[in-house]
Amino acid sequence: MKKLMYITLILCIVLLSVNCNPEHESEGSGKIYRVSSSINIDGLSRTYLLNLPPIFYDSPNFPLVIAMHGTGGSASQFEHDYLFSELAGNKQFVVVYPEGVKSTGILGIRTWNAGSCCNYAMENDIDDVKFISELIDHLIAEYKIDPKLIYVTGMSNGGMMAYRLACELSDKIAAIAVVSGTMVTTKACTPSRPVPILHLHSVLDTKVPPQGGIGIGGYYFPPVDSVLNVWGTIDSCEPVPQIIEDNSGYTLKEWSNCENNVAIQYYLTKDGGHAWPGGTKARAMPDEPSRVINANELIWNFFQQYQLP
Repeated sequence: MKKLMYITLILCIVLLSVNCNPEHESEGSGKIYRVSSSINIDGLSRTYLLNLPPIFYDSPNFPLVIAMHGTGGSASQFEHDYLFSELAGNKQFVVVYPEGVKSTGILGIRTWNAGSCCNYAMENDIDDVKFISELIDHLIAEYKIDPKLIYVTGMSNGGMMAYRLACELSDKIAAIAVVSGTMVTTKACTPSRPVPILHLHSVLDTKVPPQGGIGIGGYYFPPVDSVLNVWGTIDSCEPVPQIIEDNSGYTLKEWSNCENNVAIQYYLTKDGGHAWPGGTKARAMPDEPSRVINANELIWNFFQQYQLP
């Protein structure tokens, strides 16, 4: 009860300022570039926001990035605060912002069941893996998406969910990028293939501390280095990561020589906090985003290197 009250208090201000649900939009000749919709999973209406790039109707076979909000966030919040649809338009990929289920509390906080976190979705064993798997199938069937070019990124609890998807949906996901999260899966992680991983974090993050320990809501979060060492073993990488860069702004580690030429990269910034590097600080309460790296640029550059076999 104390944990739920604490999370509710922390997120109250955030939720009061989150953007309202977007409308369907069309450009030129009635072509739709923005869709707010839902699919039914286990009797629940699972919502998502889809954004198509400006050249969508003129070209085939687009990459798809699945962008997952953190606890208390939403599709429109991710899009607005992290400028991700702008990136998708410039780089010409499709982006979908799925939404976690709402809690039954007065604030309707959205969360993902990433394993041992977080809140309503975890406590009610919501099958978010099934949701994302069926959402991928649905979008491939309805839009011009290349099934070999599907990627997942997520912030905080959304990043934790990205790790779970890498464990359980590696046949559908080419690579993941995690921001300010860690892996909290409660099942054995047994992907069917090596998964490339990009992880971005701030050493100043106290909500999900990168060194591990108790963070927001009283949850225990495993150290990021330990998580990536596990993935280094899964991906058959060299056992000791190399320090590629260590400057006044950030440290970059890489687990290299992995199977199938995948890589694991870890940027740890010395500024910022529990925030999306290069994103906006739209409200007073969240931490300052790092300014020494830009998450959007790093994520897209990383994703472009990989595709499913």
